Amino acid sequence: MWIEYCCPQCHATCRQDSIESTDILTCQKCKLIVRIAPQSIGNDRLTRCLVCPSAELFVRKNFPQKLGVWIVTAGLAGSCVAWAWHELIATFAILFATALVDVVLYMVVPNCLACYRCQARYGGVESHGTFTGFNLETHERHRQFLARSESLAGSKKL
Repeated sequence: MWIEYCCPQCHATCRQDSIESTDILTCQKCKLIVRIAPQSIGNDRLTRCLVCPSAELFVRKNFPQKLGVWIVTAGLAGSCVAWAWHELIATFAILFATALVDVVLYMVVPNCLACYRCQARYGGVESHGTFTGFNLETHERHRQFLARSESLAGSKKL
């Protein structure tokens, strides 16, 4: 199992492999050590985030969203150009090819777990246990909590 997370101190992106056999996470840049709670990994299953105290994780595809948006945008732009040139068959061929690429990527790319609170990602997880797909309500709750926390921290500095 591996983890990719943002260091709480220096905000560098860190990646660490074989996390089930260690009890600490170490930032390669600032050398910050995050201790893993013993109950976080039980029976080779992740029960909570290892970086923050959140127990709310969700299942997602381990695929860069920006690349997915670029694929869809390229398909849309290509089909619009073909449509402007009155190439009806080419228009739909481009759209179907884009959809086919999307389906193939969906089938090939493995799932990973992500934390709502700190956006840490966990790959190589055998079973996702009780975790489900993305929930907008849970995400919004964590986003608003973070915004309020930053607002309060900013007002205390003044």
